[in-house]
Amino acid sequence: MSRTTRIFCASTLYGAATLAAALDAGCFTDADRRVLLVFNNAANPETTPAVDEMPGFEQLRDHFDEVLSFNEAIRPFHPGAWVPRADDLPLFERYLRLLWGLGEDRVELVLESIQVSPALTLAQIFTGAPVDVYADGLMSYGPTRNKIDPLVGTRVRRLLHLDLVPGLTPLLLTEFGVPAQVVPTPAFLKVMSGLTAAPEELPEVPEGAALLLGQYLSALNILSAKEEEELHVRMVRGAVARGHRAVVFKPHPTAPASYGRALETEAERLGVELTVVDTPVLAEVLFEKAQPALVVGCFSTALFTASAFYALPVARIGTEPLLDRLTPYQNSNRVPVTLADALLPDLEAEGGDTLAQEQLTGLVETVGFTMQPQILGALRPAAERFLAEHLGARTQRYFKRRRLTVLGLPGGIPQRLSFLPRNATARRVVRRAKALRKAVRR
Repeated sequence: MSRTTRIFCASTLYGAATLAAALDAGCFTDADRRVLLVFNNAANPETTPAVDEMPGFEQLRDHFDEVLSFNEAIRPFHPGAWVPRADDLPLFERYLRLLWGLGEDRVELVLESIQVSPALTLAQIFTGAPVDVYADGLMSYGPTRNKIDPLVGTRVRRLLHLDLVPGLTPLLLTEFGVPAQVVPTPAFLKVMSGLTAAPEELPEVPEGAALLLGQYLSALNILSAKEEEELHVRMVRGAVARGHRAVVFKPHPTAPASYGRALETEAERLGVELTVVDTPVLAEVLFEKAQPALVVGCFSTALFTASAFYALPVARIGTEPLLDRLTPYQNSNRVPVTLADALLPDLEAEGGDTLAQEQLTGLVETVGFTMQPQILGALRPAAERFLAEHLGARTQRYFKRRRLTVLGLPGGIPQRLSFLPRNATARRVVRRAKALRKAVRR
């Protein structure tokens, strides 16, 4: 009988910590060999530390029998861009089995971000291998980004995720009937506590300060570099307006060094103490180490770990304009931005305007359906019901009128045209009629 090798894949330290917590909590059966396969998906992986090179990783290494690098295996190609031809997949499986000493082992895969390479590529190379998917952030609450080949999707046994939004079930992979399983929060907190106690040098930060989280949104083409820098400045101003005299800024690990200069200038003008964390550590390590009095960000997953796991006060900033600017509408950041905007208090607003918890599932299902109606077609009735009952001043920001019109949903076409059948032909007739009316007026 062949032995079983389970390959755990991680591109972030947060993801590796999630895997360690799942192992500690008994979410996986025993395997003969446990391999952590590291993906370095940074734009320039040669100059960016991989997961196994980051401070604190040594505390996670013992969870695995071996640590391997996918980047090394496919060098000089970038893991996010390399997609072998279908005819070459058997050749690459033989190559990886030889390189990693798998022999005739029964391989099981534990993947993140299965919709795209490199996770999708690995699933295609090891044809027939059972797959578990784990989520290391808020995107699991949104729909599957792309239509996945059923030869891959039907092999997924479950989705493991942290309970970042209690009471909300992820939409990811529901089109394949994949059940969601929560990684116990106590196990995750225990792993994070171990990272805090790691012997590696950690930054000295003042306790009780306001912690500002950078996300490097310009790299995602969501904001320009100047706009993102201004967002960080607004974070400082907002924290000071709430009475904080010490602020800590944690930039994104891949943010350029120029980030923070405008912050320093503004901090000096406002007369507050500013600490910039240059060490690439998880925000959760700072939650443990410094117990910030307030955590501020745009739509970072860390805002939800701070609130749900560490009971820290949080505030979001800049989410409403992003809902309008995210393109295309199917952008996978839409659900994370929606969750932050709906559930977290606005740093710059007086009082709370958060959405009622009982509306949350309906909102996420409706946003998910409008993003991916072909993948989540079964959610149309729920979307129609939510929009008919709750579309108003507070919820309109989450939907584009044109999108609702194209999908024939409440809130789309004007009420006087609601008698028209909801099909493509009728919509084309309406568009032509409007164009003709405009031409006649000219």
